[in-house]
Amino acid sequence: MTTFALAALVLIMMPGPDQALITRNALVGGRAGGLLTMVGGVLGLTVHASAAAVGLSALLLASATAFTVLKIAGAVYLLWLAVQMLRSAARSRREPAADEPVTVPPRRGAYLRQGFLSNALNPKVALFFVTFLPQFLSADAGSARAEALLFSAVFALLYLAWFGLYVAAVDQLGRWLRRPAVNARIEQVTGVLLAAVAIRLATAANH
Repeated sequence: MTTFALAALVLIMMPGPDQALITRNALVGGRAGGLLTMVGGVLGLTVHASAAAVGLSALLLASATAFTVLKIAGAVYLLWLAVQMLRSAARSRREPAADEPVTVPPRRGAYLRQGFLSNALNPKVALFFVTFLPQFLSADAGSARAEALLFSAVFALLYLAWFGLYVAAVDQLGRWLRRPAVNARIEQVTGVLLAAVAIRLATAANH
């Protein structure tokens, strides 16, 4: 369990689409926006982790058609998010410099939805759990499913713990990070990163 927890934490802490999206939404919607995106993200991960534990993800990965459909849907959604953020970055760059941060009305449901869909529609997350979890399971087939569910729960808790601390840190730096020039650059980097992930996802081989 300790080995799994350490490996999972390292993977969670690695920069990627989740971190970029949570950072952006924590700046736009404050701590609530970041935390809701985080909760949505862990719910999306839980879909795949639970499916992997009961063997459904293996069936998905065995079907080229199902995998391709999910892959395209995920890529389109991430690309749509990227375009929205690049447009927001362009608007922010046109804002006059000011000491006060630019405020945006909260869209709490959108934050939760973005976090959830960005992971739930990503077949690479399914592939990750199908290949990652078995490395830590015992050879006993009878207990493997229970262990997989337990490890999935541990992964989710570590995800919440790490990004909960991360959102708190971003919120503390929020006044400086929300300035138009800084916010525009963060939006731009996030948009480019999500677009790159979308393109990579769409062009990746099915297995």
